[in-house]
Amino acid sequence: MAIQVIMPQLGESVVEGVLTRWLKATGEAVAEYEPLVEINTDKVDSEVPSPGEGVLLQTLVPEGATVKAGTLLAWIGQPGEQPPAGGPVEAAAPAAAPAPAPVEPASPAPIAEGAVAPGRDRSLGFISPVVARMASEHGIDLYQLTGTGQGGRITKKDVEAYLAGRQAAIPAAIPAAAPALAAEAGEILPLTPLRKQIAEHMARSKHTSPHVTTIMEADLGRVAAHRQANKEAFSRDGVNLTFTSYFVFASVAALKAFPIVNSSFTEGGIQMHRAINIGMAVSLGDAGLIAPVIKNADGLSLLGIARAVNDLAERARARQLVPDEVQGGTFTITNHGISGSLFATPIINQPQCAILGVGAIQKRPVVVSDEKLGDVIAIRTMVYLGLTFDHRILDGAIADHFLAKLVDTLQNWSA
Repeated sequence: MAIQVIMPQLGESVVEGVLTRWLKATGEAVAEYEPLVEINTDKVDSEVPSPGEGVLLQTLVPEGATVKAGTLLAWIGQPGEQPPAGGPVEAAAPAAAPAPAPVEPASPAPIAEGAVAPGRDRSLGFISPVVARMASEHGIDLYQLTGTGQGGRITKKDVEAYLAGRQAAIPAAIPAAAPALAAEAGEILPLTPLRKQIAEHMARSKHTSPHVTTIMEADLGRVAAHRQANKEAFSRDGVNLTFTSYFVFASVAALKAFPIVNSSFTEGGIQMHRAINIGMAVSLGDAGLIAPVIKNADGLSLLGIARAVNDLAERARARQLVPDEVQGGTFTITNHGISGSLFATPIINQPQCAILGVGAIQKRPVVVSDEKLGDVIAIRTMVYLGLTFDHRILDGAIADHFLAKLVDTLQNWSA
């Protein structure tokens, strides 16, 4: 009997995605849990595994199409079997994919090797790409596991617990890098799904919000000294202490002082956000930018922020993020200075209120006031910080007060 391939809900609030490519051709053999189709949601590519073993009988959705969760994508069956007639249909939407496991999850007890497996006549329900990949890599029969997720769904933690029982390690899966954007003169370079999303998002943002940018400079002397003094200690904890961590920390302090910046404009009024979720733009090279989100950044120490910055940046470049990790941001930081830019006017990441642009950090001569010597020229570690904000929400005075608080936190660093 033919098996349905259903478009899963790949995140808590992800209701649709773009089918970027089929990983198998019609008539080609496919193993259970083997990656079958690639879906792009919010700049994140996810592989949907095959729900069964057989051959790909028919695909019902073409590459490049936007599909909603619950849509019937294809049929899997036995060679020579005919797919059911009727063409594409809408199936019941499955449960959302499980969120990423926390850093130190409390894993459920592993299933003993000799335990009686649950019946194979039961449905496994939705199997996330992560779970499917782990099962394939370690040769796990998922019918041997009892799911602890919603509705008995098998989660990543369930697989980890099972592997712990076998004393097996989980290898890191590194997807292939995105193709470079290169073309001969006069050639039309096709838009990738990521580039198309970026173009649409940027154009919509400029059309939606009246953008204004204010720029200040900050003396990073104390931050640089603190970083130099603590890099080794952070490194012993496996964390690279970058300047980005300080900008995130200072942004949190400013958002606490001026919560109106942690908001979104709606037709019903200004929506204030309780959580402070900081997005940080990460370059994917020629492929574009992606902004993974540090959730509840106001509850993290500098070490916690630095660890999150390292983790999200590394997994973003390795294409290992899941859709939920690029959603829910309330404020964004983009470091355009990494390529030498002194200051810029970045575009707001909708529906947020503002975005912070960080210029190149460089030593240059500035005038400083000394109690004994008066005004003198000194070499200081300086940076330009640009705040682009939605003028529907903020007036210039509030935006300047916010940026001044951020600058003050950096210049008078005492943590």
